[in-house]
Amino acid sequence: MKFGAVPVTEAEGCILAHSVRTRDRKLKKGITLEADHLTELAAEGLEEVIVARLDPGDVHENDAAAKLATALCPEPRAANLKITKPFTGRVNLIAEAPGAVVLDTAAIEALNAIHPMITVATVPQYQQMASGGMVATIKMISYAVPGAAVQAACDAGAGAIRLAAPRYRTASLVVTEIPGGPPNEKGIAAIRARVEALGMALTEPRIVPHQVAQLAEAIAEAPGEIVLILTGSATSDPADVAPEALRRAGGEVQRFGMPVDPGNLLFLGDRGASPVIGLPGCARSPALNGADWVLSRVACGIPTTGADIAGMGVGGLLKEIPTRPQPRAGRS
Repeated sequence: MKFGAVPVTEAEGCILAHSVRTRDRKLKKGITLEADHLTELAAEGLEEVIVARLDPGDVHENDAAAKLATALCPEPRAANLKITKPFTGRVNLIAEAPGAVVLDTAAIEALNAIHPMITVATVPQYQQMASGGMVATIKMISYAVPGAAVQAACDAGAGAIRLAAPRYRTASLVVTEIPGGPPNEKGIAAIRARVEALGMALTEPRIVPHQVAQLAEAIAEAPGEIVLILTGSATSDPADVAPEALRRAGGEVQRFGMPVDPGNLLFLGDRGASPVIGLPGCARSPALNGADWVLSRVACGIPTTGADIAGMGVGGLLKEIPTRPQPRAGRS
């Protein structure tokens, strides 16, 4: 592509690089100049105009963005995404349902290295999305890019973006109480909102004493496809009440503790086909915490192992929440 000033008399078929106001209207940048445009520009006394001119093999910005978007998401409906119409060299990928974003990050990094005028920006890996949220934006920075580079980017990024929708329809919440413990209403409401944001329904919460036997019974009888446990006293050891209750109910604990703060005291396990998440106390707040990361992945059927949780530490220092009784920062 050639970019620069040309005589107005030679600008037909070129792309206007900067908007120009005439006495009748505004000629917007990005339009392809036609004969009537040139007449208007000449009437304004302009002798030259800054334009972009495509070289043989170049692809217009809108065509390039649309082609790359289709390569990144070849089956939008199956990927739970909508591809917008190209405009000014940009196409967006929009979530069509609640879910978690799944990216081939290596592929996206590779395509972004092919040509500096070809760019793809996304939300973070496994980001939870609401319906209508923007998952990615594909932007051609220049008015045209070499066709060979566009094809190379399409090849590198093929199928690299999708949205995993929730695979479960229901979740159950079991809450334990201790004398003088925190009230449950706000915590239950915060957890219900999390579950419903993922398109699931929360069954009637069950409140039991903070004892292994009673909690084990409630876990075994929970009707939801996912079981959530919120304890009145923080779970501070793999042998504490909630993990032990899961074992007694016939389940297993796969991971206790996570390198995300707030959220350290989460545990993850299962009972038969039902995932079980022991929620940290910070889940009583609607603020983002480690439980959100695990719940969204589990709900969307994304494999979540102990190794996956161990890998959440980089970026896992989240914003402090006001309900924490002690700030993490020490006093000097």
